[in-house]
Amino acid sequence: MKQKRLLLLLIIFLTIASIFIDIPPGPTILKRELVIKQGLDLAGGTHLVFQAEMKDIPSQDRDSAIEAARGNIERRVNFFGVSEPTIQTSKVGGDYRLIVELPGIKEIDRAIDLIGSTAQLEFWEQKEATPSAGFIPTDLTGKDLKRSQVRFDQNTGQPVVSLEFSPEGGKKFADITSRNVGKLVAIFLDQRMISSPVVEEPITSGDAIIRGQFTLDQAKDLSIKLNAGALPVPIKIIEQRNIGATLGFESVQRSIRAGLVGLLMVVFFMGAYYGRLGILADIALIIYGLITLALYKLIPVTLTLPGIAGFILSVGMAVDANILIFERMKEEIRSGKPLDVSMELGFGRAWDSIRDANICTLITCFILFNPFNFSFLNVSGMVRGFALTLGLGIFISLFTGIVVTRTLLRVFARKET
Repeated sequence: MKQKRLLLLLIIFLTIASIFIDIPPGPTILKRELVIKQGLDLAGGTHLVFQAEMKDIPSQDRDSAIEAARGNIERRVNFFGVSEPTIQTSKVGGDYRLIVELPGIKEIDRAIDLIGSTAQLEFWEQKEATPSAGFIPTDLTGKDLKRSQVRFDQNTGQPVVSLEFSPEGGKKFADITSRNVGKLVAIFLDQRMISSPVVEEPITSGDAIIRGQFTLDQAKDLSIKLNAGALPVPIKIIEQRNIGATLGFESVQRSIRAGLVGLLMVVFFMGAYYGRLGILADIALIIYGLITLALYKLIPVTLTLPGIAGFILSVGMAVDANILIFERMKEEIRSGKPLDVSMELGFGRAWDSIRDANICTLITCFILFNPFNFSFLNVSGMVRGFALTLGLGIFISLFTGIVVTRTLLRVFARKET
């Protein structure tokens, strides 16, 4: 009995917290506005496809070059304050492409000009011995850097970032390090400092190592930024598609209307067919909706039209779990068992079917979402949005179907012997 009360209190707490997150539009203790982020098809914006010119890039460096270009574009897009941009790489035959989706953006031409410009990597040295004095540019630029890679220090095992200069760049770097021993040499990408290592000794070999308390991800991120300037990839726009916000607004209104009609029909069916059991399941379904919306705001999830479809489908699967449970309960009651026993047996024996169906759907969601960006699988942001909302909905529906509905039945259903 104590466990039932604790679970009921937990459900009440989650419901109240979800309502609190769902209703207020203003900033919270999380120091950001809890709003539903809308994708390109809902908020309007532009869809851009760029083709990277790889003819001057060695074949072994092309994958790292396109990834560096992607990171550079992502950083530039952030200048516009675009909410949840989608930036992906794609290989079509021998062509390398960059797909950029910018929801809600208005200065489209300016964004295209900024995104399409080549990254500028520069090395700066200190004016004086103190960093506060500032830095001045040198003649060493990204054209003099052949490539950057992540390696591991043989002595400490820590990740480091290696720099390999061209012969001319090696001479420039030797001069810079010779006159700046004990000082900082700052590295700027597009006028933003990305690293400022201390020169420990003159480096005349043409190769250098940047050491620091790097995690592997931090070292990879720095290497990608350096390669954005070391392997400059010219890109040209080959497709532009603008989507008006009016179309997105109409799509949202129609989707909400369809979702509400479907939800009301499900609620009516459950209450009419299963009586008080159905009413308790309806309450669990409402709690499911509140928790889902709260998580969309907290994560946050960028909602697209396919994403809304994934949510509606997950609602159906949440109801399906309750139907399986109730039908098993009815079978147990018909065999002469009391309600409380039938309820426990119904949940236990329906679990295998619920588990298998949801695992199969989650595997499908994993393939559609393609988290590892396999080139032979889907890379569309719209399809990924569908997979994300469907997968998230399944996890929440398992909680509400097994925990919430079960607790409500245990607490509020009458005992019949």
